[in-house]
Amino acid sequence: MIRVFLLDDHEVVRRGLVDLLQADGDIEVVGESGSAQEAARRIPALRPDVAVLDARLPDGNGIDVCRDVRAIDSTIKGLILTSYEDDEALFAAIMAGASGYVLKQIRGTDLVDAVRRVAEGQSLLDPAVTQRVLERIRNGVEQPRELAGLTDQERRILEFIAEGLTNREIANRMFLAEKTVKNYVSSLLAKLGLERRTQAAVLATRLLGEHKG
Repeated sequence: MIRVFLLDDHEVVRRGLVDLLQADGDIEVVGESGSAQEAARRIPALRPDVAVLDARLPDGNGIDVCRDVRAIDSTIKGLILTSYEDDEALFAAIMAGASGYVLKQIRGTDLVDAVRRVAEGQSLLDPAVTQRVLERIRNGVEQPRELAGLTDQERRILEFIAEGLTNREIANRMFLAEKTVKNYVSSLLAKLGLERRTQAAVLATRLLGEHKG
């Protein structure tokens, strides 16, 4: 029996998923929630084989939940269910240790199959995409000297600052908590010897512009 936890803020969607997953008798839904914070608390205690996690929720996102849960119990597999196909979200899902990333437009039978495959330890992430992400982490693109001390996440946040995004917008784009982004911004400002994000935006625009040129 495959034990599954469902996280989706729409009750109708959860009910449909429960019926769909339990139809064949080899999958049992052991818990469900419409809240990211509640799910992050309950999943480790329930110890499902697979947590099916909605990517975007009113109080957070499934990718953060996946990261938090797997930090406590790495045997729990995360399957991200999303309405949006987007490289940043996929990057974040891989970084969070998710085993799969599927669109909500998926056929019901394919979703059941995805849950079974993830429970068996398979990865549903496209190997080519995963490889691209891993190379991006390992090598990064060649960076200007001033940016060499920044982590991959800090460099990406710096690029978003250069685009004029607020911490909240960056948090939404990168599937991180706004407080986490604030901490990253403080860290990268300290590393660059700057006091304000406007200075960082100017520096980033110049450096990244020169680098791309």
